[in-house]
Amino acid sequence: MAGSSFGALFAVHTWGESHGGAVGCVVDGCPAGLTLDLDAVQHELDRRRPGQSKLVSQRKETDEVQVLSGLSREGVTLGTPLLMLVPNKDARPGAYADLADLYRPSHADFTYEAKYGLRALSGGGRASARETVGRVAAGAVARQVLREVFAVEVVAWVDRVEAVAVPEGAVDEAQLSATDVDAHPTRCPHPPTASAMEEAIVAARSDGDSVGGVVRCVARGVPAGWGEPVFDKLEADLGRAMLSLPAVKAFEVGSGFPGTRLRGSTHNDAFVPGPAGPRTRTNHSGGIQGGISNGMPIRLRVGFKPTATIFMAQDTVNRAGEASTISPKGRHDPCVVPRAVPIVEAMAALVLLDHALRHRAATL
Repeated sequence: MAGSSFGALFAVHTWGESHGGAVGCVVDGCPAGLTLDLDAVQHELDRRRPGQSKLVSQRKETDEVQVLSGLSREGVTLGTPLLMLVPNKDARPGAYADLADLYRPSHADFTYEAKYGLRALSGGGRASARETVGRVAAGAVARQVLREVFAVEVVAWVDRVEAVAVPEGAVDEAQLSATDVDAHPTRCPHPPTASAMEEAIVAARSDGDSVGGVVRCVARGVPAGWGEPVFDKLEADLGRAMLSLPAVKAFEVGSGFPGTRLRGSTHNDAFVPGPAGPRTRTNHSGGIQGGISNGMPIRLRVGFKPTATIFMAQDTVNRAGEASTISPKGRHDPCVVPRAVPIVEAMAALVLLDHALRHRAATL
């Protein structure tokens, strides 16, 4: 299936369906000699898995990762492809039998069938967020290389749920840690806002409805020079990465759309001397200028639509093109953004490591 691979020098291919036997990834291009911390990989998968709180899908998956190739007996990367597999232990394909002839609103049922002439009937197949298991596993490997070789850290958090948003400046992006983010099940590090977000998610679930939200992400320690001219700009690849995620409908770097309301005299990031070279007084550019990192923190936001599956009767059509009504059942997130945090971090790490390796190759 075309479209399941990502990256140039650090390349990832994900595979598997939501209710198949397993999901996973193949990572090609991981440098040899890394002592891979499998506990860290498992930790990221645990942050993504369903059933971790009352705010997310109650599908019971342990998401235990198995590495089938690319590691020595001592757990050191060999430089050959890493194949990582996560079994599906709580798949229930029979739960979708009533939907076989119906197209779920805002799902990929109709479009996949329009493209291929058939579709996976259970849980959306490759269009399911379960596909992101492979991304998170691969991203956990990328994060270890970024941290150990390049001293780069990536952290993301929930910035908005429905109309509830973190006040501007309330989160210290320079000091924020994953521990801070994971302290509340919403993954919002601002306690008063986290409580209000939880109320919004619980209210939507009680109504049989869903809500969307925004995940904010920052990459700290990225040096100047990462990114490629024109078509492979750093923000272009970050945008492609984030917009490839299920349910994502919006992406911004730096000032984003609000920046369009500023004049250049306000928006321009003035250069000032810094201990490691030029820095900018402000960071409206989000750490990227001309498609290349400028040494400032990379700042981005990712917007997720409300979860498509809601437990209300909705109008649709069947495969014969006749009007019908659908009332979905099953186990679904009333809001995807708490579980999306490690997925956004993973995709950011994959892009950054790929460009780090490309930069290193270009400057030998």
